[in-house]
Amino acid sequence: MGSSGASMGGAAGQGRQAGGTPRAALADLLAGNRRFVSGQPIHGHDVTAAAAASGDQQPYAVVLGCIDSRVPLEAIFDQTFGAICVIRTGGHVLDRAVCGSIEYVVGQLGVPLVMVLGHERCGAVGAAVDALRSGQRPGGSLAHLVDEIAPAVTEVGIDDPAVHPLAIRRHVRRTVGTLRADDLLAGPIAAGRVAVVGGLYDLATGEVALLDPS
Repeated sequence: MGSSGASMGGAAGQGRQAGGTPRAALADLLAGNRRFVSGQPIHGHDVTAAAAASGDQQPYAVVLGCIDSRVPLEAIFDQTFGAICVIRTGGHVLDRAVCGSIEYVVGQLGVPLVMVLGHERCGAVGAAVDALRSGQRPGGSLAHLVDEIAPAVTEVGIDDPAVHPLAIRRHVRRTVGTLRADDLLAGPIAAGRVAVVGGLYDLATGEVALLDPS
């Protein structure tokens, strides 16, 4: 799916039009990111916008991202109230609650697009790299994050000089693959009603680049 395509009609976040497609949803997200990067956002976060979106919600995308404070998802896609559903975990790690939330948004709200968004210099991926290199698994629930990210690090190769940035990208792709194989998402995906895509956010420029666009 490319970055071009027709808008969903009107400003993003004003209610999803009937027949919204994965391509249109992705085009709207990326158009918002271009506005953000160019310094020309159109959406402000104020009480007027909140009131306008207080009825039935009609989001057009769900974005799963990291908890990193430098990556506020509504802001980097220039979206207002009601436009996108946001889920954030350390290193965008999946668990049953996250998968169930995405299944709900797709199944009950009819959202056509799921984006998994990683970012450069991800601390959660860095923690997994450090743990594998040192052989010391962290304590507490942080161990769960490390365990979930570790396969991406192993696939890249712990001795690769670029293991951190490469593992970030691999982890995004693995997360996308897991969601595409989800029992309740696979059907809508096969029918072309839903797409799951991966992206990478550049902390320095603010740009979102798609991984493996088609």
